[in-house]
Amino acid sequence: MTPIETYIANTPQAYQHQLTVLRQTIVAILPEAQEQLKYQMPTFYWHENVIHFALFKHHFGLYPTPSAIDAFHDQLIDYKTSKGAVQFPLDQPLPLELITAITKFRRHEIMTKYDL
Repeated sequence: MTPIETYIANTPQAYQHQLTVLRQTIVAILPEAQEQLKYQMPTFYWHENVIHFALFKHHFGLYPTPSAIDAFHDQLIDYKTSKGAVQFPLDQPLPLELITAITKFRRHEIMTKYDL
């Protein structure tokens, strides 16, 4: 099991499916990324930290860096955001198309930064 799979297995059963789908969504875009735990959060690392997520009491947190939050500002207006994070309420479906777009954005940033 990867560190992220272990993290998911240790979360409440009610949220494991959504977390698994979230993980699978990111893995599909970043298959070469290492799955790690950093800051006690599932982290995808590919040349640098690409994206983190975590389960909290009232939301799923997604941490794609400030540049991604800025780039998707208009699409994130329905969610609570901060400089580098977005909160998705637990009682709503995860916006997988938006998460996919944000992850692709981060992949492109890293490819450009490291000339890949």
